Amino acid sequence: MRVIAVMNQKGGVGKTTTVLNLSHALAQTGLHVLAVDLDPQAHLTASYGHEGCPEGLDQIMLHGAALDEFTIGVRDGVDLLPAGARLAEVEHKREGGARRGWLLADALEGVERYDFVLLDCPPSSAILASNALIAASELLIPVSGDYLALHGLSRMLNVIQHFEARLKHELRKWLALTRFQGRRRLAQEVRATLLRHFPGQVLATPIRESVALAESPSFGKTIFEYQGTGHGAVDYRAMAGDLLAARVAA
Repeated sequence: MRVIAVMNQKGGVGKTTTVLNLSHALAQTGLHVLAVDLDPQAHLTASYGHEGCPEGLDQIMLHGAALDEFTIGVRDGVDLLPAGARLAEVEHKREGGARRGWLLADALEGVERYDFVLLDCPPSSAILASNALIAASELLIPVSGDYLALHGLSRMLNVIQHFEARLKHELRKWLALTRFQGRRRLAQEVRATLLRHFPGQVLATPIRESVALAESPSFGKTIFEYQGTGHGAVDYRAMAGDLLAARVAA
């Protein structure tokens, strides 16, 4: 089972969009996928058409409930673990000490029916993000095609490297270009910068800028349901293939 934390401390780079559409794309290849909403804003939960879902991951992390009690089948091959209305309280949880960082890993322990678990992470480095990094074996960082998206990326990776060293838990890292406008010189320069500094880690397929990708979550649909022949569907289907084949940009 591959557990992938989709994380970037910068907002607006397509974390939730990536989890939403990659989970469905992987399921369309015949795999079984669990999408976990680790963000108290619950955008992934809403994007899958379950806005206002009152319970989910919050009950697991606050009260030790079993994961199976709150997973929802949302598409063929895709289960969703909603955030739950009280997930933000996890950041203030005091009991448990250092073990607070292992709550999600403990919940996933022994779960074997999924091929992939995709974690939609909050834009923070607190307890919820720590849970994602400890539970995951891989890290996927969406990076939009502008220089502001590069700002802080090196710092974030340095923090993660210190985290890995302290816990002796190394993550395989992928970078995914999102909101990419290939005709823009700036976007090409950002891509070149990523390839230069992170060789062998940038997934081969950039996700092109698409109005449909921004619109589809408001209808509770993935891009494959909303505009199945558009750029967004083509790109996320190809990116799913990149992850399966470890295909990176040259």
